[in-house]
Amino acid sequence: MYRLFILASISLIVFFSSAEVYAQEPRLATFQETAQMIIDQSISNNVTAAISLQSTSNQEIRITPELTKKIQETERVRAVIITSEEQCVLGVQDESCIMISMSVEGIEGGIKAIQDTGRLIGDSLINDINDEFDTDAKFHSVFLHQRDESNRALGTSGVISGQGTVSAVYTMPREDSQTMYEKFSTILLPLEIRESGGFYELARKLSAEQDARMTLSIIPQNGTSLFQLKLSVDYPNTATGIKNISPLEFFKTNELKRSDYFSKDFYPLNSLLKVILLSPEPLRVSDVNTKIVPDVIKDGERLPEFTTDGWFFDQESGEKIEATYLFGKKFSVSKDDLVFTVSPLDGTNGNEINTSSNTVKIDSFQIVILVGIVMAAVGASIYYMKGFRAKH
Repeated sequence: MYRLFILASISLIVFFSSAEVYAQEPRLATFQETAQMIIDQSISNNVTAAISLQSTSNQEIRITPELTKKIQETERVRAVIITSEEQCVLGVQDESCIMISMSVEGIEGGIKAIQDTGRLIGDSLINDINDEFDTDAKFHSVFLHQRDESNRALGTSGVISGQGTVSAVYTMPREDSQTMYEKFSTILLPLEIRESGGFYELARKLSAEQDARMTLSIIPQNGTSLFQLKLSVDYPNTATGIKNISPLEFFKTNELKRSDYFSKDFYPLNSLLKVILLSPEPLRVSDVNTKIVPDVIKDGERLPEFTTDGWFFDQESGEKIEATYLFGKKFSVSKDDLVFTVSPLDGTNGNEINTSSNTVKIDSFQIVILVGIVMAAVGASIYYMKGFRAKH
């Protein structure tokens, strides 16, 4: 259900009597803050912690309409990525990259034709990108993405780096991630968002970590674009043996606070914490330190009542454990409250999850249903509610 590139469609179904209407109607802002943690015990043995700030509004992530339009109108382009990744593709070392990723579908003539097309499309955009972000990236290579293991394991689409994708790669002198994050967040984020704290402030602190890396993504989609600024930290060779999952340990904080940008109304889906555990053997969630969000079944899908705070387990057993923490009406959660435990799924233990708090029962007139996850940005999730007023 998790997607590395997600555009989520969300429907709201509420049954109520005239005396039982919500005091605050849930709303959805175009700006989204997401904390993501991946514990990969199957492939890399790494733990990755990431903070994503994303929006479809260029008032909240300030990229000019001219550049946005040109990217949207350039055939084949799937994404533009600027990253401080140490090795963005094979052959690049200790340089920052601008990658213009595109589909190879329909290009005839083999590798040479793919390389020529990639270079032509990349060159048509790179000067505008350099002007936009005050960079001076030079052409390095055209890279054909062929490995797809991570996309398959995570259930992601591979829009940026999966099979069938080629990237025109441009490089520039590498700056440390802290410097790049400070520079790009100042350029991209309005003062109101930067002064509102929340996940942005946590990302600023994490950017000082040795293995931190920054990524800016522009993803065109059906006449609009998704803009995402992401800060991620890798913890190599730390995933094996993790059974007690404490997400904030890897975010180096004792409390996860939402942005004050959402304090003027009720935005239950604009701040999310997502955890994925990939295991070579089947596991199950056995203990949870806080509430489990109540769910309903709709068209065969388990969906959360997202006005309630607590964990919702998209997948609570198997070789992939997937969980989303929903804040509900809360604006912070402690490190200890977020801890949950996994145990081997050996067929002799039950499926019951032990919780330190009672699971809240859901009333039939307050059913709020989260539906479809289809597309999003690099490693991240963004949600939309049909029919809801947006914050601008």
